[in-house]
Amino acid sequence: MDNAYALLMQIAMAALGAALFVCLFRAFRGPAVADRVIAINMTGTITIALILFLSLLLKEGYLIDIALIYAMLSFLAVVLLCRISIGVYREKKEKEGKKDA
Repeated sequence: MDNAYALLMQIAMAALGAALFVCLFRAFRGPAVADRVIAINMTGTITIALILFLSLLLKEGYLIDIALIYAMLSFLAVVLLCRISIGVYREKKEKEGKKDA
């Protein structure tokens, strides 16, 4: 029975790995900044899920702590990217306003 669970976890990890590559592709080729930020957020979420599956598969408790730390860092990275994109958008609007005046 343990082999069935291990096989199921490995299949789930492979599916998450494929989804991770799709999100990375969207992050590099995204048509808009918002698409890229969402793809980076999804990449972080999928990575956390992969770490948690690996924790269950290897029966190592310290990987859960690593997943929690990674979740905090991923959240801060997405907030930082949003603030940067908002700042760039505001500067662009200010430059367009000065050209019109």
